[in-house]
Amino acid sequence: MSGEQMEKSFAELFESGEMDLETDLQVGDRVRGEIIALGDDLVYLDTGTKTDGVAEKQELLDKQGVFPYTIGDSIELFVVSRKQNEIRLAPSMGGKAAGMEQLEQARQKRIPAEGKIKETCKGGFRVRVMNQTAFCPLSQIDIRPVEDPESLVGATYRFLVSRIEENGRNIVVSRRDLLEKEQAESLETFQSQVQPGDILQGTVTRVEPYGAFVEVAPGLEGLVHVSELDWSRSVRPEEKAAAGDSVAVKFLSLEDQGKGKVRMELSMKQTRADPWDEVGPKLEAGQVLTGTVTRTAKFGVFVEISPGIEGLVHISEMSYRKRVHKPEDEVSSGDQVQVVIKEVDLESRRISLSMRDAEGDPWQDVAERYTKGQLVQGVVEKRERFGLFIRLESGVVGLLPVSKIERAAKEDPKAGFDKLNPEDSVQLMIESIDADKRRISLAPPAEAQSEEWKSYKPREEQLGSLGEKLKQALKDKEKR
Repeated sequence: MSGEQMEKSFAELFESGEMDLETDLQVGDRVRGEIIALGDDLVYLDTGTKTDGVAEKQELLDKQGVFPYTIGDSIELFVVSRKQNEIRLAPSMGGKAAGMEQLEQARQKRIPAEGKIKETCKGGFRVRVMNQTAFCPLSQIDIRPVEDPESLVGATYRFLVSRIEENGRNIVVSRRDLLEKEQAESLETFQSQVQPGDILQGTVTRVEPYGAFVEVAPGLEGLVHVSELDWSRSVRPEEKAAAGDSVAVKFLSLEDQGKGKVRMELSMKQTRADPWDEVGPKLEAGQVLTGTVTRTAKFGVFVEISPGIEGLVHISEMSYRKRVHKPEDEVSSGDQVQVVIKEVDLESRRISLSMRDAEGDPWQDVAERYTKGQLVQGVVEKRERFGLFIRLESGVVGLLPVSKIERAAKEDPKAGFDKLNPEDSVQLMIESIDADKRRISLAPPAEAQSEEWKSYKPREEQLGSLGEKLKQALKDKEKR
């Protein structure tokens, strides 16, 4: 028989199914099979041989405890046992009948073995794998550092057998090796199927102060930075995500950091509409709104007036009633404040806000509340070389000039205006008002009396003249 005839015979036997391929399937082999039937507890798969494979449905549940497959789906499993009429399949080696022989096969063929963490010990964990006690170093239990080893006791994971020595008395296993292997396979598939901008469904694995980690493929997770959790800046990570949550994320980027490490950036907020596009056009100058302080800076305060939309209150717009030197002395992050929109720039996404316009300008009708010559009660705010600033009410301050103080001290040493200190209460007189320039000049009350005295002086002078004339007339009469 020629070589060509032999090849044809093998091909015909293969096509007809008469060639038994079962001899090629050994315990530990990896098999990809299509689900052909589902029972209450078992899954039946086409192994490509005359004998179908059988797997426990319980062993194929996902992390949420749900069986995720249906007839026609293809699954990759391991041959864990073989009998004449049965090929038993599973995602890992193990089972009641497992022993050193299977453990050695798992080591040689790098087949995952199911193990349960029994306790912590020096440097790692004691793990029960295939009815044997193995050691897993702390550094090999996960890709990430483990902060609380005790929290893993009782958990069941899949491990790779790294070493078997001293007839099984020294068995070392690694979960990290398996996770890195799965991650590499998952990453390869992910990169071939997903592009930046795609929306994915993932599961939150953990939440940190700087963001949330979301698993988007088996063993492959990315970070949703706190700035990408929500359009609003005033939320904390724990308010938007919790471990186990199923969330939609937008794939932003993937960076290969070498040594099997990758950095994936995701966004949750970008799966939702941008509030600037929806709310922004509705904002107009003059609107009075209540917002939340998100942060303070030397030059002012940022206030969120709608989720994801914030504006700036410049330090000069914080108050009419006092001069603000440090914004953080007036408000803190999280404070609710009332603001007035001064200007909206949708193109640059900038909004100018004012807190002082919302509280009202006390100088607006100051000329109606105060008049020249009016006696007022005030509080010393501060002393300067040119006089005393006197607070008449919140936001309205007048000046008692130093010349008035010195003059009062000369006329009445007991007046005490030169001895006034901040927060002292004092009664003064309104000397002049300039509402446009926001100036009020004050004077001691004694000057109010002297002003009244001046108004009577011409009459006194007239009476004095008449008296002098009468005296002179009497003198003239006596001389005669």
